[in-house]
Amino acid sequence: MSARDTDWEGVRLHVVTGKGGTGKTTVAAALALALASGGKRVLLMEVEGRQGIAQVFDCPPLPYAERKVAVAPSTATQPGGEVFALAADPEQALLEYLEMFYNLRHAGTALTKLGVVDFATTIAPGLRDVLLTGKAAEATRRREGTRHVYDAVVMDAPPTGRIGRFLNVTAEVSGLARVGPTRGHADTVQKVISSPETAVHFVTVLEEMPVQETLDGIAELAGLGDGGLQAGGIMINMVHPLVLSPDQLRTAASGSVDEDELAMELKAAGLEDSRRLAADLAAELTDHARTVTGQRAQRRRLAGAGQPRYDLPMIADGIDLAGLYRLAAALRDQGAA
Repeated sequence: MSARDTDWEGVRLHVVTGKGGTGKTTVAAALALALASGGKRVLLMEVEGRQGIAQVFDCPPLPYAERKVAVAPSTATQPGGEVFALAADPEQALLEYLEMFYNLRHAGTALTKLGVVDFATTIAPGLRDVLLTGKAAEATRRREGTRHVYDAVVMDAPPTGRIGRFLNVTAEVSGLARVGPTRGHADTVQKVISSPETAVHFVTVLEEMPVQETLDGIAELAGLGDGGLQAGGIMINMVHPLVLSPDQLRTAASGSVDEDELAMELKAAGLEDSRRLAADLAAELTDHARTVTGQRAQRRRLAGAGQPRYDLPMIADGIDLAGLYRLAAALRDQGAA
């Protein structure tokens, strides 16, 4: 593991977003494992009701309770820390809120049975977001004595296209309550989200649409609240290793692969129908080279955002705990945790 310091020293709430299909939940899980190294306790929290964390860790569906799901790898000098997980539910979060501020948990349970909670969060989606972000803020601030219960909280947040509205808690609740406990709660949550203790990380792949959503999301954060929200790192997922040298890449991308030379090499290797294989291989090399060239252009666009960037390897045989450990090690080695 690299000896460098983390790029996010002092950040305790890590919000992870990304366009659908980029591996957002997997990266959030890997980040939680990376942050738990050195004997730390980390809470990994999801808010979309998909049970994505349970799928990634191959465990039963998570309840509205904090359960240990993994132990981070140990190092030569320190034991591995613990990763707890929580599937946040707006209904249960509302019951907690009613008990905390109004001592009305039993009344809230009755409202739930009547369907009032679903009705309220449907007509006032800002309330739903306040409840979910509020749970993350509470876990971030929670203490036992003088110590925080969790060294870090990682939130598997909604996709990039909705992240600004989701995190802009005060604005979303302003039409619901201008004074009172609800507004006070929203202001407390916004204070945590707007503080240097929170960073919003973006997961992307090297394709035009995810990259554009990442750049738009970073720009959107800058305009939220009084001084913007802190954009975190750009986590480039599913990166393929380079198999061609720069000269070979340029030649292949131009469509100038020497099929005769390829055919000779294939024939020397004892392969039948070398001429046809050479034509197919040349076409594949050209496609691969043009894809890599396009990905390099997307990298340059991401570099223009000015945020730290981290490469995560493509794991072709599927994600399991070993794969998560591998991604976590890559994040640590590059200074993300």
